[in-house]
Amino acid sequence: MAATRIELWRGEEYEVRDVTGSASTKSYRCPGCQQLIRPAAPHVVAWPVVPSLLTSFTGSGVDERRHWHTHCWKRR
Repeated sequence: MAATRIELWRGEEYEVRDVTGSASTKSYRCPGCQQLIRPAAPHVVAWPVVPSLLTSFTGSGVDERRHWHTHCWKRR
């Protein structure tokens, strides 16, 4: 499993993990550019450390995780 790091975005802390191409088997829609991240494409997955009120019942922000193209996450 890839290491998770904490990054600050819009005043909130996000857990961020790099996903290797070999670990990626599904397509995802990048919230940065709205384009597909194809299977086997390296990318980033990020979720808030503190969940929003809508998903706080789970106790973590994992339900809010989003898959981003690496370059989209970096330029957000």
